[in-house]
Parts: sequence; C-alpha cells; structure tokens
Amino acid sequence: MHSTAEATLTPVSNLTEFFRDALGEALSHQHVSLDEHTAHYVVSLLTLYSRTEVSHGNTRPGQRWVSLAELLAHAADARSPAERDATLQRLGDVSLFVAGFFAHGFERRLVDVDYHVAMGGRAYSTLASANVSGPRRALNGVFGELARKFQSVVDAIGEISDSARVWSSKDVLRLYELWLKTGSPRAQGLLQQLGVAPVPVSLRTS
Repeated sequence: MHSTAEATLTPVSNLTEFFRDALGEALSHQHVSLDEHTAHYVVSLLTLYSRTEVSHGNTRPGQRWVSLAELLAHAADARSPAERDATLQRLGDVSLFVAGFFAHGFERRLVDVDYHVAMGGRAYSTLASANVSGPRRALNGVFGELARKFQSVVDAIGEISDSARVWSSKDVLRLYELWLKTGSPRAQGLLQQLGVAPVPVSLRTS
C-alpha cells in the first residue's frame, strides 16, 4: 500500500498501451492466465469504455449506469440473432467494466457487484455457445474464457483501478462484503494486508 503522500499522478500518453501493460501486470499478480485474444479484447474494451459516451451510452437522465435488466429484455426481444448477440455483448462488456472499476461505488445500493458478475458471466456464456459463422465465430473462444474467468478478470481490472487508491481500515467492511458476495481473491488479499483474516459466514437471515 502507498501512503497519501506517496501517491502521484502518472501521465498516460497512450491509453491502449497503458491498459495492456497494467492488465498484464495485474493478471500476473492475480495468477490468472488469459489467451492473447481474450487479453486483447479486454484491453480494447477498457480503452473504448474509458470514453463516457460509450460507457454511459443510452442512459436516461439521472440513470447512473446502463440497466442490465433492460439490456437483457432487449436481447430477448431482438429481431435477429445478430441484434441479440450485439445486445448480449454490450451487457457482458458493461458488467465487466463496471464490476472491475466501480465495485466500491455499489456500497449500500440494492444492486451490488455480484449482480454484475452473474449477469455478465451469463451473457458471455450465451455468446460463447451461439451458432455463428465467419469472423464472428473467432470471438466464441474469447467469450467462453471471459465467462469462465469473469471474477478473475474483474479482480485484475479492480487492481488497475486500485492503483490510484489508498486503502485504510475504513475499507475493511466493504472489502469483507465484496469477498463474501463474490469470493474475490483480490478482496481477500487486501483484507489480509489490512490485518483481517476473513472467515466465511452465511448471508442468510433466520
């Protein structure tokens, strides 16, 4: 961890190169391997979604993020397989970006990061099993790996986001909640850095 005094701003001249290097480092630190095509997809996604008009496209006034439920409904009502797949891809991409970069922004909200993990993973899994041909078929393997390793990729993106964050004892409760809901190894590791040994408990109420 770095102290507030040690935290500095690092200028970035090429966002794609920054995300490629940062993702590679985070994946290595998290002991996660990705096929080069999958890693390239994630880097491209992060670069593209860093633009607000993309990450917040189609949001209504006052709406913080694109509604995953609405995207799922649009996919179900799609007029063609291509339209359905494009909507599911958007659902998966939004879920991955938001869960990775903004997990702490869901504190005390009805919809938490585990919802995004579940929805995004299912969307990518559906895309991976789609019967398609041509260049689009090459993405099936990418979507399949993202579906299987969704939480791991979320953790890697979260590490990139956390590079500018100073952790303190005030974060323990939220990190513990994230660990309970998602089983995130990254959240577990951060808790241990803060001197907390997380123990699983049931979230059910009697």
